[in-house]
Amino acid sequence: MRKNIIVLLVTYILVVGCMGGAHGQGHGAGGDLKMKYYEKLCPRSVSVEKTVRDIVWNKVSADATMAAKLLRLHYHDCFVRGCDASILLDSTQNMTTEKTAGPNRSIFGYEVIDEIKTKLEATCPETVSCADIVALAARDAVSFQFKRDMWPVFTGRKDGRVSLASEVGGNLPSAGANFTTLQAQFKSKGLNLNDLVTLSGAHTIGISHCTLVARRLYNFTGIGDADPSLDQTYAQTLRNLCPNPINPATTLEMDPNSSLSFDSNYYRALNQHKGLFVSDAALLTNRQSAFMAKILENQKVFFAQFALSMVRMGAVKDATGGPGEVRKNCRVVNGQ
Repeated sequence: MRKNIIVLLVTYILVVGCMGGAHGQGHGAGGDLKMKYYEKLCPRSVSVEKTVRDIVWNKVSADATMAAKLLRLHYHDCFVRGCDASILLDSTQNMTTEKTAGPNRSIFGYEVIDEIKTKLEATCPETVSCADIVALAARDAVSFQFKRDMWPVFTGRKDGRVSLASEVGGNLPSAGANFTTLQAQFKSKGLNLNDLVTLSGAHTIGISHCTLVARRLYNFTGIGDADPSLDQTYAQTLRNLCPNPINPATTLEMDPNSSLSFDSNYYRALNQHKGLFVSDAALLTNRQSAFMAKILENQKVFFAQFALSMVRMGAVKDATGGPGEVRKNCRVVNGQ
């Protein structure tokens, strides 16, 4: 009986998710992207996906924290100008890029993308976009734990030529955002409520810093109080880890005791009111998203929905429709 309920829930989630992807910028089938896009564009001896996977798996094997870093890099890229690798561009005299914006100063993994790009330029020059490398690397970083692809990556993206630090704040969901703001930001990218709740589950791996939860612990409403929605025991644990005054260098697991394992533990903690951020707790303030958060405690359901939502996020495009290119160097626009 329980298996039947799970199957029905998975089917419901997938159907609703695909219906939600029929409009807007995100598309359930990858939009105009394709599987095996590079198969006929590169020499037969070159497998773009294998090249990316081999380098990423080697990096994650040596440093398990790299999985969260590369997943976050993809997420932070897609939410500003779409998945166009604009986050990779270094600032120039004429352009202060996304990389320098506050929320992106803690982004890592650029050197991994550079290494992959260098390898592919040597074997299949001026063909593989940095944007596709970022999308593939995120998938492969998470997949290392399971030794199988956790979602399909449709390819054929182009690299953007514009990257502005000023665009990051209004587009990228923040740790302090409420549900209304989160839903609006996801909707603006063509992503639905299922995607919002599911992609929040990426917090099952990785770390953050005490500075992002200080207000929640010590001055939530301006009178020296803690956020009442936070489990009291967990709040005290966080205060022990983040004593006042806050040390900006102190790190915290986003998923308590499970920050290196990609699993559904994030939702179990969330439903015990142990979500680290205001944006996590916000998922419980809406009836539909709270229901989703409960369903996603089931790991099979979470993995199925996460695969769908990552494909949809990976298809988000630049709303301005500007022309793209395939950069020779991921940090620099061609011709500079």
